Amino acid sequence: MFAVKSSASTFGREVLAGATTYLTMVYIVIVNPAILGDAGMDTGAVFVATCLAAAVGSLLMGVLANYPIALAPGMGLNAFFTYGVVLGMGHGWQTALGAVFLSGVLFLILSLLPVREWLINSIPSGLKKAISAGIGLFLFFIGLQNAGLVVDHPQTLVTVGSLSSLPTLLALVGLVIMTVLHVRGFAAAILIGMGVVTAMGALLGLATISSWVSMPPDLAPTLMAMDIRGALEVGLLAVVFVFFMVDFFDSAGTLIGVAHRGGLLDKHGNLPRARRALVSDSVATMAGAALGTSTTTSYIESAAGIEAGGRTGLTAVVVAGLFLLTLFFSPLVSVIGSGYDAG
Repeated sequence: MFAVKSSASTFGREVLAGATTYLTMVYIVIVNPAILGDAGMDTGAVFVATCLAAAVGSLLMGVLANYPIALAPGMGLNAFFTYGVVLGMGHGWQTALGAVFLSGVLFLILSLLPVREWLINSIPSGLKKAISAGIGLFLFFIGLQNAGLVVDHPQTLVTVGSLSSLPTLLALVGLVIMTVLHVRGFAAAILIGMGVVTAMGALLGLATISSWVSMPPDLAPTLMAMDIRGALEVGLLAVVFVFFMVDFFDSAGTLIGVAHRGGLLDKHGNLPRARRALVSDSVATMAGAALGTSTTTSYIESAAGIEAGGRTGLTAVVVAGLFLLTLFFSPLVSVIGSGYDAG
């Protein structure tokens, strides 16, 4: 089904690659509920929606497009959802979910037409890479705020926070750990950094770990809570368009960048089966909105799995299975997530 042998890979290598990709992106189940929680959403329900959206999206990409590319709610898009649309513009999170769903519908329509595929193949390589860099800088600034390293200032808008604060010092320790491990090539650098800082927080009395596993939280608070009618108002159409455009460029850059890393582009530098990949991305966005999370998109972290030998959709299917298993670790995730909020 996945043409593993003809792709010069093995079953074991694909499974290892899937586990590697999962470890590089599983931080999203901690960070996404924390960010969307600022929008007033139930963090337990968002945790479940995040895991399910990642599982659905990765499964679609693996089965339909046969690419070792995993999907999950996107960083940057979730920040725009909360701090731009809900807190910045004053719209309800239900309306914002409706806008995400409509952007997914627009995605799907264009994915079934040759227009979007042509647009992706015509975007200059430098621009695709610059999009990822810009999103990263935006997220880095939000991280500095959450860590207390950057705070408000009436004259200069931003200034350095208090470096004597214990949560801020722990954030700095976590940043150093993640950076060192990443430079040394550890696939789970972000997750290890979060785990170490959470353990330190527990020892210092800043966090309490009462249990590790449990049944998944209730999804009802966000399931099908999207307000599509509200998102169709004239003032919200611009938001729908922004969700669509950001997801479009993010997906385009990720798909081309990861495929190039794995030698999966054709001789003209284009992406084979691009339409199937784009349809998978589009449907995942719609499913994620229905479940209760911001835009689901392809993850650049999939490159880690490709470096581990992943070459087929079996890698993405393994990622989907691991995200489903993650549903039963919500107590541990909630502790790490609260640590994220505290810096």
